[in-house]
Amino acid sequence: MARRNSESTWPEPLPEAEPLVCALCGRETPTLTQHHLMPVLQGRRKGMKVQDLPTVGLCSACHGYVHSTFSNADLSGPYSTLEALSENEGVIKFVKWVKKQPVSKAVKVK
Repeated sequence: MARRNSESTWPEPLPEAEPLVCALCGRETPTLTQHHLMPVLQGRRKGMKVQDLPTVGLCSACHGYVHSTFSNADLSGPYSTLEALSENEGVIKFVKWVKKQPVSKAVKVK
């Protein structure tokens, strides 16, 4: 007959991970992409190391929209902060629309 062991040999369950939230639209998403608030090329021209450039986590829809709408010159100048991006009229309209879309839907931006 087998002995009963009162102590479990199974590993402890992993704690649930915090949901990832897009910094621009606020949607919960399974993955985030890192958006450099100052483009890498402009940052390197200013003598900054790539790992020192500020980043923010965006969902793929918002990240695609930002890069399709703004040039690197815009992103290194007037839109180099999350606050400046979120106050742009076009971004406000996009965020209002994208919040209604399911995260599983592939959003195509022009």
